[in-house]
Amino acid sequence: MKLNMNDMMKQVQKMQADMAKVQAELENKTVTEESGGGMVKATANGKKELVSISIDDEIAKSGDREMLEDLVVAAVNKALQSAGKMAEDELGSVAKGILPPGMNLPGF
Repeated sequence: MKLNMNDMMKQVQKMQADMAKVQAELENKTVTEESGGGMVKATANGKKELVSISIDDEIAKSGDREMLEDLVVAAVNKALQSAGKMAEDELGSVAKGILPPGMNLPGF
């Protein structure tokens, strides 16, 4: 299948517009992950920004600062990883529409 240069440019421009739209939407899409059996919850958006942290009163009052810090780090890391995967999936689906079969963009 042969594409002429005009068709190819139109497809690239459409993909760029679609990517920009998905990137804007990712700011409003969130994932929430937890650690410590739900004692700490972290929410991140599709731009891999932490948007909220929730800490159960029981663990907050326990006085075990080191455990709390570990649980916060674990929940945040999980949320950021999930947000990155969500963004990768969303952006990858846009790129698949233009790339020839078998060709992938690194990271998508």
